[in-house]
Amino acid sequence: MDQTAQLAPPRLISLDVFRGATMALMVLVNTPGDGAHSYGPLQHADWNGWTLTDTVFPSFLWIVGVAITLSLGKRLAAGVARRSLFMQVLRRAAILYVLGLVVYAYPFSLSTQRLLGVLQRIAICYLIASVVYLTTGVRGQLIWIVSLLAGYWIVMKLVPVPGYGAGDLAVEHNLANYIDKIVLGSHNYAGTKTWDPEGIVSTIPAIATALFGIMAGHILRIERQLSERTTWLFLSGNILIALGLIADIWLPINKKLWTSSFSVFMAGLDFVVFAICLWLVDGCGFKRAVKPLAIVGMNAITVYMISELLDEALSALHWRQPLFHAVFTPLASPANASLLYAMAYTLLLWLIAFGMYRRGWFWRV
Repeated sequence: MDQTAQLAPPRLISLDVFRGATMALMVLVNTPGDGAHSYGPLQHADWNGWTLTDTVFPSFLWIVGVAITLSLGKRLAAGVARRSLFMQVLRRAAILYVLGLVVYAYPFSLSTQRLLGVLQRIAICYLIASVVYLTTGVRGQLIWIVSLLAGYWIVMKLVPVPGYGAGDLAVEHNLANYIDKIVLGSHNYAGTKTWDPEGIVSTIPAIATALFGIMAGHILRIERQLSERTTWLFLSGNILIALGLIADIWLPINKKLWTSSFSVFMAGLDFVVFAICLWLVDGCGFKRAVKPLAIVGMNAITVYMISELLDEALSALHWRQPLFHAVFTPLASPANASLLYAMAYTLLLWLIAFGMYRRGWFWRV
């Protein structure tokens, strides 16, 4: 498939909708009123397995991959030099990484500053996936996906960890956690300080997640009817879901380790959900009903930054818990009160996104 010969389709509202829904769910699950009383689907799986919450981050990375194909593919087709595109990609990745550092800067201690995190992983995956896209064709990109997933599987199962041996995937017994502890040290995720859910080794299969998005982007750019492209996305997704479930037998689906089975399974879900969204929104024209989600999707990074920094500010000022207990605790049971707080916070972020949309403010990194 020739990347430069494909047509660049008009802006897909469904992609904004999917991005917006993913971001809204991310805000909802990241800001419960009381995490101890959240409903199960709004919490990450303790270790192996998955919940609705575990679908959020891989979906966002998958969307990044789709956007790479649509954006860089369009520029390549317009004759923009690859060297120029490399520099643009490097600049954007650097900005995303720095923004990630800002999110985890509080309480401003360089000795414990978290070096990896959500935006940092997005930056790394965006950079490497973009380079792969700009230097290879579809066949090469498929080889990269298989190599990354197989390589990660091999090292996690065969490389021994001191004191635990090879193939032990339990918390802090596995190779990814061991390397995070040695290399990152006090710069690990604050909740553990011994390993990071967005750590070094587990970023390898996360890159494959972005490359899966690139594959979806190729399907979107094929010169075919929307119904045919939707069918290919839906079929591809179901195949990947099946492969992920089969791989789970030997390497459990695990978001914190971002196992190869997790990467494949979640990519399959993204293919299927986006295919349905594409058909309903861009195919059948149901755009008005989902416009609120599209509005969030148009400023997704801004919404994420505001959400994280505002929540940190409320906690630092010791306003968060008093606000929750004064306003939401009297209204419902602990779990429902926690959910009401998260919904109110998500609505606040949507109002901010809506205000930006009305004024034509779209922050592009």
